[in-house]
Amino acid sequence: MGPSNEERLTVPAETVAEVMASDPVAVPADWPVSEAARRMAENGIGSVVVLDEAGELLGICTDRDITVRVTAVKRGPDTPVREACTERGVVAVGPDTPVREAALIMRRHAVRRLPVVLDGRVVGVVSLGDLVMDRDPYSVLADISAADPHL
Repeated sequence: MGPSNEERLTVPAETVAEVMASDPVAVPADWPVSEAARRMAENGIGSVVVLDEAGELLGICTDRDITVRVTAVKRGPDTPVREACTERGVVAVGPDTPVREAALIMRRHAVRRLPVVLDGRVVGVVSLGDLVMDRDPYSVLADISAADPHL
């Protein structure tokens, strides 16, 4: 787990690179959702990056995607991740994107996570929680975002 709210710098970050989660967990699009869910559970995260056959960003698969697009419609754990993930028009940013711009993109597209791409490779993910913890580290949402996901 990252630094506590008390340990965080009081100066807000300027770029996404300063707040993103580096080296995101990624899975191939043809893997079963059960494997994506296992990776989420092992890493205490709510989403994985989904890569196409060429290793490029296809989308993001969240725990909610699996629940709504697989479990709720009685599909099985062998359903390919590509059939559960959010892939149409996936929005990404670069590591040098200003934090304020990333927040505006999240608002405009109604997304909670943005893949961070550099030279065609996913190098991180920035979440709404990351932005809140940076901008308002003493807020309730920041406390929830910083909490141990296994509790």
